[in-house]
Amino acid sequence: MLNEQEQKLIAWFRDREAEMLALTEKLVNIDGGSHDKAGVDAVGEALQEWFASRGIACERFPLETYADVFRASINADAPGRQILLMGHRDTVFPKGEPTRRPYRTENGRAYGPGAADMKSGVVQDAFVLAAFAELGGAPGPLTCLFTGDEEIGTPGSKSLITEQAKLARAAFNAEPGRVNGNVVTGRRGGVFFKCEVFGKAAHAGLNFAAGHSAIAEIAGKIMRWSALNETFAARNMTLNVGLVSGGQSVNTVAPHASCEIDLRYVEPEDRADLLSAIQEIADDCKVTGTSAKLSIAGEFLPFKPTDESEALFRHYQKAAADLGIELEGEYTLSCADSGLTSEAGVPTICAVGPVGGGAHSPEEYMELSSVVPRAQAVALTIARMQPEK
Repeated sequence: MLNEQEQKLIAWFRDREAEMLALTEKLVNIDGGSHDKAGVDAVGEALQEWFASRGIACERFPLETYADVFRASINADAPGRQILLMGHRDTVFPKGEPTRRPYRTENGRAYGPGAADMKSGVVQDAFVLAAFAELGGAPGPLTCLFTGDEEIGTPGSKSLITEQAKLARAAFNAEPGRVNGNVVTGRRGGVFFKCEVFGKAAHAGLNFAAGHSAIAEIAGKIMRWSALNETFAARNMTLNVGLVSGGQSVNTVAPHASCEIDLRYVEPEDRADLLSAIQEIADDCKVTGTSAKLSIAGEFLPFKPTDESEALFRHYQKAAADLGIELEGEYTLSCADSGLTSEAGVPTICAVGPVGGGAHSPEEYMELSSVVPRAQAVALTIARMQPEK
């Protein structure tokens, strides 16, 4: 089922499993929480160094607040639109996490912060690009885009992703493959909010009545926001208040409090209704003398299935099957940057990276046996795409 060139491509990855795992270990052991710009940039610099050692161009796009964006490419002068490989370098973990629990392997799995989500996917992208750089056979321009703020809603790199998507005819996002080996062909959208509540400080014993508690106000808002899960249950949305902080001291009426909210939704038209309900609760302060400010900190667009993305998936599924890999496409409740390429009209497949589970937890793992086959499947899919004129 594989021609001679395809067999060489498949063998190339098989011979480089140890190299792929070594680079994964290196990246996992570099600090990289989304707000640690220096750490996430260090991951990008390690990739840039790796590409340079193979003679592959890798540009850096500086961002002031968030981690920089790195873009590696080959065949830039070839006719046709580019094929886009995507990955994010940031993780959700606090600073020092790789020191506390560095990369390790046990019982056929790799563990460590970002082992699955998604340092191993970033490595997969890099090696797919390197394979075509060395062997040839890419059906047009081929680009890897490595961002550093996906876990917080891509506030810094969104415009660059959209810009690159407009130049693409297909996008493969190397988020971790599902536990069952499937890839993702649809996702919900999501919005990250921050709400700040302002009150008035007072001595909690001597002058309690003179204070206006921001904590009491935000506590009431949290209960009302949480109730939206029932109000809008039919729309398959979820709202979670994941962070809360506030107060000055235990014996002071709290002058300030804040929380961060995670909203997930399915249909683009639901977004306005849900945001309106969240804003209404933010504006309606029940505790006398308090006020509130709600702001959007980051946002994911829904990854909506289309006929074109379905056709790309079927093409990928056939290539995987020719390698002995049986898989399906599935809809998932989580968000990713694949929503941006989908919104730009680019046929997209997500979660084509190595298979893993337990994302965002200390139990996060990546299946070692999936590293080579998943890279082979993406590479074979690309190799079988027809050149554009």
